[in-house]
Amino acid sequence: MAGNSLFQAPPWGDGYSKYRLGLNPIHEENWFNEPISKEVFEHKFNLLNNNYSEVVAATEDSLLAQQILAKNIPTLKCEYPDPIADTSLLVPDDLCLIESNGKQRMLAASVCSPSYWNVQDKIGKSLYDVHAPVKSLNKKIGKNIGRFIERAPLLQPFERENWLIHTDTKRFHLVGESEIVGNPDNWFVRSERETICRIHDDYSLFTIRVAFAPIKEIHAYESAKAGMLKSLMNMDKDEINYFGGAKKVKTLIEYLNN
Repeated sequence: MAGNSLFQAPPWGDGYSKYRLGLNPIHEENWFNEPISKEVFEHKFNLLNNNYSEVVAATEDSLLAQQILAKNIPTLKCEYPDPIADTSLLVPDDLCLIESNGKQRMLAASVCSPSYWNVQDKIGKSLYDVHAPVKSLNKKIGKNIGRFIERAPLLQPFERENWLIHTDTKRFHLVGESEIVGNPDNWFVRSERETICRIHDDYSLFTIRVAFAPIKEIHAYESAKAGMLKSLMNMDKDEINYFGGAKKVKTLIEYLNN
């Protein structure tokens, strides 16, 4: 049996603290290594055509950065006001362009699978301010992220993994879910493959690719189960709040201990 690759190599590892830099270099051919599925294409297409302002945002000085991105991911059509929107339909990932230097502002973004955030709230802000709601992230690795991007070699992508727990497999969550109730057997691990690449001396591309797995499948993977349990128990107050609150974390810990 092949098994579920998410639990074979879980994003929480053996239970290290939730926020760490954890960026590993990957070959360029492994950067956008999956074609966009029909499901994800339709998800993006529908949002771009019906909820454009909720998923795409750009600063007035972002056009050059978007044009450079289009050279890296060639776009044949220009259907939308912002080139990054057209580019986003070619890959399964969400796309965010940021300055490589200075304040490292978010210049343009097409984000159709957000987890508790809205591009309109982030556009034009510095990387540090973008992460402000996740207090522990800025406290622990905020400065390291900025320095890493400034010093990253040109056209060398790096990847890391992030994860959350959702009660559904909906990709579009602008705000946090209301108080979670019910059996965790019906909940899902949301895994986010994040990459960062300096595509130009002045601009870097941040990407997010989302996948889901039923959390009940974790019981077949003892090391993954132990790692998630340890990670949840090691969360500080800020991490718990961002993750969904103390009740959610307590419920998951009890579930994993059974």
